[in-house]
Amino acid sequence: MTQFTEEVLVIIKRIPYGRVMSYGQVARFAGNNRGARQVARILHSMTEKYELPWHRIINSKGRISITDARYAAIQRELLISEGVEVSEEGYVDISIYGI
Repeated sequence: MTQFTEEVLVIIKRIPYGRVMSYGQVARFAGNNRGARQVARILHSMTEKYELPWHRIINSKGRISITDARYAAIQRELLISEGVEVSEEGYVDISIYGI
């Protein structure tokens, strides 16, 4: 496992309840300003094994970016259950709920 991957896992696990981060933010905090897509791949392949709070990761525009409608709805409901306001279109106000 690369150092970047290890850092990404630590950062995602530390996102507090009721807060969100973007893929790009996680990548920057992990030391790679251009690693947002890598963060998405890490989430996709390692969420279950490392019990990552995947639902707390959104895109840089503050939107749920999962294209599968079922999983997008699950992400929305999980965020709402943590007190995060999510619009019907899947937007979260990063200025309120972001890190």
